[in-house]
Amino acid sequence: MLSSKGADFSKVLKRYDIDLQVEATPEEMAKKLLPTDPVFNKVAEEVMYMRFKTVGPVVMEALKERDPLDVINKGLVAGMEVVAKLYAEHVYYLPEIMMAAKTMEIGIALAEKQVPGGREAKATVVMHAAEGDPHDIGKNIAAVMMRSSGYDVIDMGRDVPVVDAIAKCVEVKPLFISGTALMTTTMTAFPAVAKGLQDAGLEIPMMGCGGAVNRDFANSYDLGIYSEKAPQTPILAQKILDGYTWKQIRDEWDNIIGE
Repeated sequence: MLSSKGADFSKVLKRYDIDLQVEATPEEMAKKLLPTDPVFNKVAEEVMYMRFKTVGPVVMEALKERDPLDVINKGLVAGMEVVAKLYAEHVYYLPEIMMAAKTMEIGIALAEKQVPGGREAKATVVMHAAEGDPHDIGKNIAAVMMRSSGYDVIDMGRDVPVVDAIAKCVEVKPLFISGTALMTTTMTAFPAVAKGLQDAGLEIPMMGCGGAVNRDFANSYDLGIYSEKAPQTPILAQKILDGYTWKQIRDEWDNIIGE
């Protein structure tokens, strides 16, 4: 009879990223990443620890001492940026991302009421999952991160027809459009979207994302740029907002992502 006595199970069924996951706890990362200002630190912690039941009172208290836009950007958004880092390091996963985003949205809604004229979005972006593709988790995460970075996101959902994606861009003229694909059979929609944009006279980037997509493919069609992971999307968006063309994004991609 087989016996497990004395067996070393440390490497049995060991996930490739498990070491990375346990190297740092959220608390340890918080010490390095959260704002040093005590007021903003407290607000950011509410988001990081997903305290959607108590974020309201904390934000209202912060608003007595700090400008509402600072509470949003240096507190709530800063907390979400830590969450994005935790996600990128495999410490947090989708449930934590969504709960933290809900916490942040509650806080932003309260702070925005004290901003004259409301909070102005940096720009509008269109996001969708490719025609024929029902997978939208990656797109949902990226949308959360874009909203937390101050962008107005038009989320068209999943399995979006090429013609509909083009039509929406013609209608709203976004900063860029992103598409996600988890299947190689659906990522072929992206060149079609890009061509349709050019035919309509729109030279906006068509960002290719998702498990089926790689950088070579995203760079194979005009307007195409690549985002490998959801946290990279706001970084690339900022460069586009700064005036970078899709060609410049391609040429400087390594440096941009490295930043």
